[in-house]
Amino acid sequence: MWGQLAAFTGLSVVVICTPGPDTALTVRNALSGGRRGGVWTAAGVAIGQAVWTVAAGFGVAGLVHASEPVFVAMKLAGAAYLAYLGAQSLRAAWRGRQPGDVQHPELGPSRTRSLRQGLINDLANPKMAAFFMSLLPQFAPGGEVATMVALGLLFSLLTFAWLALYSVMIDGARALFDRPRVRRATDAIAGTVLIGFGARLALAGRTH
Repeated sequence: MWGQLAAFTGLSVVVICTPGPDTALTVRNALSGGRRGGVWTAAGVAIGQAVWTVAAGFGVAGLVHASEPVFVAMKLAGAAYLAYLGAQSLRAAWRGRQPGDVQHPELGPSRTRSLRQGLINDLANPKMAAFFMSLLPQFAPGGEVATMVALGLLFSLLTFAWLALYSVMIDGARALFDRPRVRRATDAIAGTVLIGFGARLALAGRTH
């Protein structure tokens, strides 16, 4: 049991530390809203993963993955959402900072908005359904629902901890990121990365 838990935790850490759309969005919101923006985005991502965990445990994720129309619709919606967020960042990079438009944690994305963005970003990605469907049963003997849900929630907590750490580190370097040229560069990079992840999601097929 403990060996399986250690193996699952190790694999989870590797997956979580690999940058993806959730990481890109968290960094973007931490840059614009400081620690608060990043941490609440991380919370939204973790809640989304918890929802997919429960869906995988009770077979709902399998239905989403098996239905071609539903999978494609969710995939395109998720890709469009990433492209929309990326376009916002590119627009900010193009405009630069306007008078009275200087970002501070108090003026960045609200807690609700950051939470919502993290949640939608995760729930609108049907590849998460495939991921949890393939990962959790490997560490749950006999396909026990309780075990799969517990492991999935552990994965969600580890994700939150990692993304929150990202946010704290970015907030600690705010003096650097608040410089106009650096800010425009990071907005441009964040926007390009988000659009890139959106394109990759749109072109991705199902895994069986």
